[in-house]
Amino acid sequence: MPLHAASLKKALLLFFVAIYTMLTGGPFLWVAAMSLRTTPQILRNPYGLPRHPHWENFVGAWTQSSYSTYFWNSAIVVVTAVLVVMVIGAMAANGLARYRFRGNNAVRLTILAGLLAPPQMLILSIFQIMIGSGLYNSLTGVIIVYVAIQLPLTVYLLEAFFARIPQDLFDAARMDGYGNFTIFWRITLPIGLPAVFATATLNFVMLWNEFLYAIVLLTNNSKRTLPLGILHFMGSRELNLGMIATGLMIAILPIIILYGCCSETMIKGMTAGAVK
Repeated sequence: MPLHAASLKKALLLFFVAIYTMLTGGPFLWVAAMSLRTTPQILRNPYGLPRHPHWENFVGAWTQSSYSTYFWNSAIVVVTAVLVVMVIGAMAANGLARYRFRGNNAVRLTILAGLLAPPQMLILSIFQIMIGSGLYNSLTGVIIVYVAIQLPLTVYLLEAFFARIPQDLFDAARMDGYGNFTIFWRITLPIGLPAVFATATLNFVMLWNEFLYAIVLLTNNSKRTLPLGILHFMGSRELNLGMIATGLMIAILPIIILYGCCSETMIKGMTAGAVK
C-alpha cells in the first residue's frame, strides 16, 4: 500500500510538471516555429511546423529592419543599469546589514515602500522630472530611472544575505587592519557573490522586458528599446507575422541563454541565505 501511494504521488507530480512545462514552454516553441516560417504559411496553418525553415528571417530582421538598433539600445541601457544598481545596492545593503545607526529602521522602511509603490503611481512624476532635467527621450534618463526602480529590490535581497555573514569574519579583518571599504570589497562581496549574481540576473531579466517606463520616456525611433521596437514594428508596417515572431525570438534568446548558462548559480544564490 505505501508503495502504491508513493507511485501515485510520483505520477501526479510528473503530470503537473508536464502540464506546467506545456503551459510555459508551449508559447516559446510556437513563436520559435513561426519565426522560421513566412506570413502566408502562418496564415494557412498558425500552429504548423516549419517544413523548410526560413533562417533568412533572422538575417533580414537584423539587417533590413531596426531590430539591431533596438537590440543594442536595450543592451546598453540594461547592462549599464544593472552594473550601477548592483554596485550601489550592494554597498547600501552592506551598510544596513552590518551597521546600526540612528534612522536605520526608517531607511529600511523607506526602501520597502519603494518595493510596494506601483509603477503607474510614479510614472507621471518621473515623466515631469525627466522633462525638467533635460533627460527625456534619452538613454541616460532611462538608465537613471531603471537604477532607481530596481534599487529597493536589490537592497532588500542582498541585505538578507549579508546579515547572515558571521560577524567573526569582520572582527578578524579589523584586527588585521582592514578598513570598512576594504572589508566590503575583500570579504563581504566575495562571500556574497552567489547572491549578488542571482540578484543581478533577476534585475537583468526584469529590465530587459521592461515596457511601461520605456514607452513613456522614449519616443525617438532611434532610441527605442527592443520591447518598444517590436510594438512599433507591429503598428507601423505591413503585417509580417514571420518578421514579428523573429523579433520576439531576438528579444527572448538572450534571456534563454542567460538562464541556461547561469541557472544553477542563480538557484544557489537565491537559496544561500536560507541555508545559512
